[in-house]
Amino acid sequence: MKTMSRAAVLLFALTAGIAPISADEDDPKPDARPAVPDDLIDDPHVREELGVNEFTAPSIKRIFDDLEKLTPLPADELVREMPKRMPLDRTDLALEIGFLIADGFMAVQGGHMAKIEPLAKDLQRYGRALGAGERVNRHAASLLENARKNNVEALKKELTATQRDVETDLIHLRDVDLAHLISLGGWVRALEVSSHAVQKKYTDERAKQLYREDIADYYEGIIGSLDPRISERDNLKEMRKIIAELRDIMILEEGKKPNEQTVKSISASAGKLATLALTRKK
Repeated sequence: MKTMSRAAVLLFALTAGIAPISADEDDPKPDARPAVPDDLIDDPHVREELGVNEFTAPSIKRIFDDLEKLTPLPADELVREMPKRMPLDRTDLALEIGFLIADGFMAVQGGHMAKIEPLAKDLQRYGRALGAGERVNRHAASLLENARKNNVEALKKELTATQRDVETDLIHLRDVDLAHLISLGGWVRALEVSSHAVQKKYTDERAKQLYREDIADYYEGIIGSLDPRISERDNLKEMRKIIAELRDIMILEEGKKPNEQTVKSISASAGKLATLALTRKK
C-alpha cells in the first residue's frame, strides 16, 4: 500500500514513548531484518540521518494512507472486539495496539467520531500496561477532548504536533520488536478491511492497491528476525507462512491485470492473519 492518511498517526501517537519489549543492546541477529520499503518511510532525511532501514519499523501512517482510495471502508462488517481483560503478554499487547490504531483511523476516516472516545481509553489502558510515559496520557487527553467536541480540525492539528515526536520515539527504541509488532498488527487489520472493501466494490484500479508483494515480503522477514521467544510462537509462525504465500499471490506481472479471484484469496488470507494476530498466549 503506497501512501496512507495522516489521521491514523494521531491514534498511533498515543503509543509514543512505550517501553521496548526487552533490552536489545545485544541483538543476536540485527542483520536479519529486511529493509523497509522506501515508500513506507515518511521523511528521507530522517531515514538517512537516523538509519531508518533494517532496524526501524515502517511508518504506520503510510500503511493506512491507501485506505483513503478505498472508501467507504466496511470496518463495521469485520468487527474485531478486544476482550475486556487485558493480555498479560507484551507481544499480544503490541499486536492488539496495532489493531486499535487501525480501527481508530477507520473511525476518523468514516466520520464516526463517537467511536474515538472508547478507543482512546483502550489505548490508554494498553499504553499503561506497556509502561508508557506521561506523554501518552497527554495525547490521549487531547484526543478525548476533541472527540467529545467532534472537532476534526483540532484532531488534525494534534496530529501535526505529534507526528515527528512519534517517529523519533520509534526510531530510538533500543529494541524495535515492539514497534514492528505494532506496525504488523496495524497492517494486518488494514489489509483485512481494505481487501474486503475491494471485494465489495471491485475495479482493477482499486484492486491494484492490494498488490504489494514488497510489503508482504518485508513483514514475512520481520517475523523471522524477532526474538525467538516471539517468532517461535505458534500463531506468529503460522502468520509468517501465510504472509509468505501472500507475497507470491500479490505479485502483479507487467502487462497483467488484477483479478477478482486473487482479491478473494488475499481477503481470505487477511482474515486468517487477523484471527491469528489476536490469538493470545496461553
